[in-house]
Amino acid sequence: MARLLIVGGFLAAIFWVFSIVDCAVQPPTRHRGVPKAAWIAIVVFIPVIGGILWFTLGRRRANDNGGAIRIIAPDDDPQFLRSISKSEQDARIRRLEEELAKLEDETDDGTAPDGTAPDTRP
Repeated sequence: MARLLIVGGFLAAIFWVFSIVDCAVQPPTRHRGVPKAAWIAIVVFIPVIGGILWFTLGRRRANDNGGAIRIIAPDDDPQFLRSISKSEQDARIRRLEEELAKLEDETDDGTAPDGTAPDTRP
């Protein structure tokens, strides 16, 4: 029985230290409810229960943006992709294919086959 209490106390101490460190290293934007210093105080002064409260109530997950607007890149946004007309897509593909053909036609010394310098515009 004493061995079980020692192991339980050791595990509780490890959890307590882990909770303190996790609470302290999280950026302030990942703390819910009260400020970061208050969460650290809760976890320090209420050892195991404070850690449980921190992980269940206080710690905001990385993908939980707290109701903020999530910014999506245009090529990942289905609504934006639907808004591009088929002709715009075809024109862009043609332009990219032409640029690729120009790059393939360049020789190793950086000049085009006709001896002119390639177009270096982006």
